[in-house]
Amino acid sequence: MSIGTDKGRDSKASGRSTTDRAAIALATWGVGFIPFAPGTWGSAVGVGLYLLWEFLFTRVLAGPGNGGLPTPWSMGVNLSVFLAVCFSGIWAAGRTARTMDLKDPQIVVGDEVMGQLTTFLFIPFGSSWKVLLAGFILFRIFDIWKPYPIRKTESLPGGMGICADDLLAGVFAGVVLFPLATFIL
Repeated sequence: MSIGTDKGRDSKASGRSTTDRAAIALATWGVGFIPFAPGTWGSAVGVGLYLLWEFLFTRVLAGPGNGGLPTPWSMGVNLSVFLAVCFSGIWAAGRTARTMDLKDPQIVVGDEVMGQLTTFLFIPFGSSWKVLLAGFILFRIFDIWKPYPIRKTESLPGGMGICADDLLAGVFAGVVLFPLATFIL
C-alpha cells in the first residue's frame, strides 16, 4: 500500500481522505458501529455530553467555591458549544453519506447526539436524574415516532436532511420536558 498526498488522500488503496475519515469519526461518535440500536447509543452520548458540559460549566470553569458560572455567561457558552456540535455534525453527516454513497447511513449517530442536546437546552444544569431520564426517553420517542412535521424534514438535502428531523424531535421533546421538569419531576 502506498502513501500518497494526492488530493488529500491518506491511502490510495482505501479511497478515503483524511477528511473523510475525520467526518466518519465525528458522525459516528464511536458508537455508530454498534450493531444494536446505534441511535439509542448516540442519544446516550448526548446525555453524556450534557453531563460533561454541566460539570465543566458549573465546577471547572466557575473556579473553586464560585458555585457556577453566571447564568447569562453559561447559557452563552452552552449555546456556542451546542451550535459548534450542530454545524460540525451536519457537515460530518453529509460528508459521511457522500463517502458511503447512502442517503442516511445507519452508522451516523451525530444527529441523535444533536437531538438529545437540543432536548436538554430546555432544562437548567443541576436537574435530577429523573429529568435526564425523562428527556432521554422523550427524545427517543419523538425521534422514532417522527410526528408531523418532523418526518418531512428528512427530505432536505445532505447533512441537513440527516440531522433536521433529530433537531426538531429534540425541540418537541424539550417542549414536553420543560413543564415536566418544572412542575412534576
